[in-house]
Amino acid sequence: MTSSHVDRPAAVRRGEELDLERLSAYLHRELPVLAKLPGASGCRDSARSGEEIQVSQFPSGFSNLTYLVAIADLEFVLRRSPFGAKIKSAHDMGREFRILSALAGSYRKVPKTMIYCADPEVLGAPFYLMERVEGVVLRPRMAAAEEPDAGTMAAVADSMVDTLAELHAVDYERAGLADLGRPEGYVWRQVEGWAKRYAAAKTDEIAAMEATAAWLLANMPVESGVALIHNDFKYDNLVLDPDDLSRIVAVLDWEMATLGDPLMDLGTSLGYWVDPDDPPEMLELKLSPTTIPGNPSRLEVAERYAGATGRSLDHLVFYYVFGLFKIAVIVQQIYARFQRGDTQDPRFASLIDGVRLCALLASQAIAKGRIDRLFG
Repeated sequence: MTSSHVDRPAAVRRGEELDLERLSAYLHRELPVLAKLPGASGCRDSARSGEEIQVSQFPSGFSNLTYLVAIADLEFVLRRSPFGAKIKSAHDMGREFRILSALAGSYRKVPKTMIYCADPEVLGAPFYLMERVEGVVLRPRMAAAEEPDAGTMAAVADSMVDTLAELHAVDYERAGLADLGRPEGYVWRQVEGWAKRYAAAKTDEIAAMEATAAWLLANMPVESGVALIHNDFKYDNLVLDPDDLSRIVAVLDWEMATLGDPLMDLGTSLGYWVDPDDPPEMLELKLSPTTIPGNPSRLEVAERYAGATGRSLDHLVFYYVFGLFKIAVIVQQIYARFQRGDTQDPRFASLIDGVRLCALLASQAIAKGRIDRLFG
């Protein structure tokens, strides 16, 4: 792939604009690197500094908002919570900033953080700034010309699984993250918590969602161990080296990272993993570009992970079903926000179909006791 395939931002979506004058004044005040720019002494006037800042938005993603902020020849990435978000404990920018900062010395695949702003007066919500890591991001709806060939895709998939295994091997105590979560009872809290979140965000009657929640509550395995887990590990949260796509240079979107059972993390990744023989509606939903030729199956992903970590796959169906259920609840929460009118993003209008499809796959996995070849 060439530089033309590097992930690029687009225009800021309507309703998600940032106050450029306030942002520029804040950054010039707080970022020492900006003081070194030519003519910086005159840039502390907020009206003038607002004219020189340029902001665009990375168009993918449905949760926290991600912007590219350019000042002169410097580029930064800004992360803030979505407008209208009311989900307790979610979208915690300070927590995400802390995780990235702590991992800088022990996990090389995180962007360098710059500043965290807790003052909602600046942009209406807390936000943080980090370095921009340029590279290729494999999006669910890539043009055919941008898709890697089968051999390259297979190497990327292997690297993805190995990177997840590397993350789960991080010494979180040495990184200063021993207090990040409560790993004891993690599986139970996750199942119960996501079931409650679904009930709170429910807009439509979907019997398969209710049945899946009940099955998860009745079939929880004993925890397999404790690790630092990402909780949203998938292709479009990985930045690939344009000159060697099999080399992952950064892992993004750490908002849900915590300490917990690493197999629950694997389950979420498998939930995003669509196999070519899944229902046509699931293929069309395109949760992740996993149907590009060269990708392994869900089961092969799990087996490679087990080989890299030595962890048992005895309860693999549970972890996969949990992953699907969690993804469905996240989508349901976003759809509920759209229904309330808190966001006008047109991408959200049909998200309820994604909830139904995830519930359908979960039902099939439960019925068949497997995670592959669920239909036909």
